[in-house]
Order: sequence, then C-alpha cells, then structure tokens
Amino acid sequence: MAVGNVGVVAATRPPLRVRVRELLDRERVLGPLFIAPALILIVLLVAYPFCVALYFSVSNAFIGRPSHFVGLKNFINLWGSDAFRQTFQNAFVFTGTAVACKLVSGISLALLLNQQLWFKRLTRGAVLLPWVIPTALSTLGWWWMFNSLYSVVNWTGIALGLMEPPGPNWLGQKYYAMTAVVVVNVWRGLPFFAITILAGLVSIPRELYEAAEADGAGPVTRFWYITLPLLKPVLAVVVLFSTIFTFSDFNIVYVLTHGGPVNSTHLFATLSRQVGLESGRIGEGAAISLYLFPVLVLVVYAQLKFVRKQTY
Repeated sequence: MAVGNVGVVAATRPPLRVRVRELLDRERVLGPLFIAPALILIVLLVAYPFCVALYFSVSNAFIGRPSHFVGLKNFINLWGSDAFRQTFQNAFVFTGTAVACKLVSGISLALLLNQQLWFKRLTRGAVLLPWVIPTALSTLGWWWMFNSLYSVVNWTGIALGLMEPPGPNWLGQKYYAMTAVVVVNVWRGLPFFAITILAGLVSIPRELYEAAEADGAGPVTRFWYITLPLLKPVLAVVVLFSTIFTFSDFNIVYVLTHGGPVNSTHLFATLSRQVGLESGRIGEGAAISLYLFPVLVLVVYAQLKFVRKQTY
C-alpha cells in the first residue's frame, strides 16, 4: 500500500523544469538573481578597491616595506607640497572651465540638432564620434595637433593671420597647456551633453511652443521661459556626471602633458599616479586620490536634492 502511494506521488509531481520555471516566476527570487551579477561587479571593481585605497590613505605604505597606521597625517602633510597645492587649484580651474564650456556648447548643439536638418540621423551619429573613439587614441591625435614642431593648430592660425610665426608652444607653456587640456576635454565631453540635452528637448510638448508663439513670444523668450525651465532636471543630472568625470580625468592630461610643464596641468588622478606608483609612496598617493571625495559627496547630494525638487 505504501509503495503504491509513493508511485502516485511521484507520478503527480511536476517535472524539474516546470518547478524551476515556477520558482523563477516569483519576484523575490528573480529580482535578487538579476541584481547579483551587477552587485558582484560593483563589490569587486568599486567597493573593494575603494576600501583598499582608504586603508592605504591612513597608512605610511611604501613599496617594499611594511605599512603602519598614521591616521590623517598624509592628508595634512599634503598641504606642505607645492605640487599638491598647484594640483588642487588646477582641478577646480580645469573642471569649472570645462564643465561651463560643455554646458553652453552642449545646449547650443542640442538646439541645432533639434531642428529640421538634412541628413539629421547621420549628423547625430557623427556628433557621437568624439565620445565613441577611445580616449587615449583620440588624445594622441590632439597631441600631434598641438605638437610644437608639427602643430596643425599653429599652421592654421598662422595661415589665417591669427598667430605670429612660429606660434605658441601649446604643451610646453603653463597657460597654453591648461588651455589645450581643457579644449580636448570639452571636445570629448560635448557629445554627452548634446545628446542627453537633445533627449530632454524632444520630450518637451510642441503645444507649449505653439501656444507661446501664438501669444507673440520670440525665440529667446520661448527658450528662457519654456525650454530652460523644463530642461533643469536634465541639466542638473548631466552637470553632476560631467563634474565627477572631469574631476577624475586622467587619460587626457597624462597623454598630453603628463601633468607638466612644472605641475601646471596636474590633476588629482595624475599626481596620485606619480606619487603613488612612480615614487612608491602608496599612502600619499591614495590620500591624494581620495582628497576630494567628501567634497564630491556634498556636490552629489546637493544636485540630487535639486533634481528631486525639480521633478516632484
């Protein structure tokens, strides 16, 4: 009798494939399963390196010798370095100038791309090229264009009568070098601004513009009272991400100037590499890389709060 009951239960039990499908249909199982790969990557590639950097920043870690806890000594001692003080100034000048230029140029380019143009799709695709090309590869092209011997920029300026021969040494003079790295950063980051703002422009109802035009509002008035207010949440998010990316920029400065001349273009990432890897002072290098972390946290909090206020 017992054997017969077991056979009946086995016969009525659904196949394994059906049971797995039913299990995956449950939200509390499927949700964590989909999130797990991304969570593992974040832990391995972001959280773990960040914790290691925190540990090194409060120690006197040096290549080839044991490290000891020193607290905030590395962060305090950095202000005694002329190179760090110059880098601190460079970071804010570089980020402020580049983000402002990308914001103004991005809005202008997005407004242009939103018009009825010939080959509109092809033009929008071409705008993305600076963002798609690998940073190191495109920056090498700019390095050749700014080269003191083969500078296409100088040749063009001299041919147009804008410069006196032989032209400025873009990568060998302090202010010209900073201008060069800002120009390359703006060129590379402009597509991100333009395409994101363009997406915001497309989402604005056309009825608002038609009603304003019927009331006699001109293009400037429509932009100031319709376009700009409705773009504020998008602009806040774009500026937030661009500020973070620009502060942490490494490839452009490293390929073009290596932080020179005389530390005039060093950013936190490039100076951290020079001190931590080339000089072997890992503790100081980690402290440099984390110096602006509290400031960026406050910036992110303020901008996210602004976005939430504009959205709701």
